[in-house]
Amino acid sequence: MSSVKKKIPGAIDSVRQGEILASYASDPKNAIVRHALSRHAITSVFYDPSHLPDVNMSYSLELSTMTPMNQKASGRCWIYAGLGFMRETIAKKLGIKNFQLSTNYIALYDKIEKSNYALESCLYYADREKDDRELKWLLANPVSDGGQWDMLVNLVNKYGLMPMEAFPDTYQSSNTRETDWVVNCYIRNFAAKAWHLVHEGKAEEARELKEKTLEKIYGLFLSAFGVPPTTFDFEYKDGKDERHVVSGLTALEFKKAYLGDTLDDYVSLINSPTEDKPYLKSYTIDRLGNVLEGKRVTHLNVTMERMKELILKQLKDGSPVWFGSDVSFYRDRNSFAWDDKAIDYEGSFGLSVEESKENMLDFSASAMNHAMLIVGVNLVENVPTKWKIENSWGTDNGQQGYYAMSASWFDKFVYQAVVHKKYLSSEELKAYLEEPTVLKPWDPMGTLAD
Repeated sequence: MSSVKKKIPGAIDSVRQGEILASYASDPKNAIVRHALSRHAITSVFYDPSHLPDVNMSYSLELSTMTPMNQKASGRCWIYAGLGFMRETIAKKLGIKNFQLSTNYIALYDKIEKSNYALESCLYYADREKDDRELKWLLANPVSDGGQWDMLVNLVNKYGLMPMEAFPDTYQSSNTRETDWVVNCYIRNFAAKAWHLVHEGKAEEARELKEKTLEKIYGLFLSAFGVPPTTFDFEYKDGKDERHVVSGLTALEFKKAYLGDTLDDYVSLINSPTEDKPYLKSYTIDRLGNVLEGKRVTHLNVTMERMKELILKQLKDGSPVWFGSDVSFYRDRNSFAWDDKAIDYEGSFGLSVEESKENMLDFSASAMNHAMLIVGVNLVENVPTKWKIENSWGTDNGQQGYYAMSASWFDKFVYQAVVHKKYLSSEELKAYLEEPTVLKPWDPMGTLAD
């Protein structure tokens, strides 16, 4: 028997290792980088502030906004950004200088509705094989903190709103890791039991088990987030510093009185320059939602240039813009600026962390993971050179909670914006209202809800 080992194509053998090590040692820069990285973070070592003067906190158009909020150790950015948008609308109407809406109230019912949605999805997939890809996708993360604009609208339309003072955050609502883990264990356990019941021809028993499981999950979140009041008082001072007290409001009465049905007039735009999503078409994502009977998540795909035009129209009318982006790239909590030229990976490692926007979406390199508000812009000959962003990481980050985003960062990593339908052309509005193309559950245009 021959003792000669068969050479495997592509394997790293001793000859190849020697070549790589020799090449590495021949460049003195590598020793400097190695020494620096032994004591410091990559983003600190490769930080390049030379472009920051172009991304300062001065804007030609800047909205007056209230103090940024803090989502703490939770993934409720989409709720914070959405309620931040709504509080500006309410405050403008009443002349309030500063207040907050209860994020805990919306988050509580989001968790309950998502759990119900996930349990129903388990029943929907129960007749599939155990290794079905869609079933596996569902069970990977049945209930999370993330969400989409349309999911927020569904919650507000069904449950209403209330001031923060009426139902403040609890430790659990601000630190959601443990409750998410527990509820997802419950849901996976239910999925296993329901699968066996359905395959034994006991679909009615699976349905009964679902309702019992939902009741226990409902109780879990009431214990963790609290039991919201059925009525509350709304106290505020108007622009003339006069005190107002409105007593005995329900959450739906508050929403009707101070917000009305305005949320239904907003449209979600996406910029997905991928082959599978032609522009001027509407899209939805399969099995993505929270309120089972609510409006499905719907996006209109437009070019980035058109998205920016529509964002500018809303900003110029004095209203902030809710948007979704990928903040994994060039993010620096300590700096006021997010700029794709601020960290030099390629000059240090010889490797680029970027590709085209199309390829980054198609090959899982980038996707939406954070929602914020656009509250300002700097225009030179009506072309944006930087954007002012209100975040929800508290006032200790950025510049009192605000960030400047360079125009190039914005173009590369912003994927979604929500604008009033009045800014759309008749062709765009018609396309949005058409029956949307249904995308796979794992499509990157749904990742903000992960």
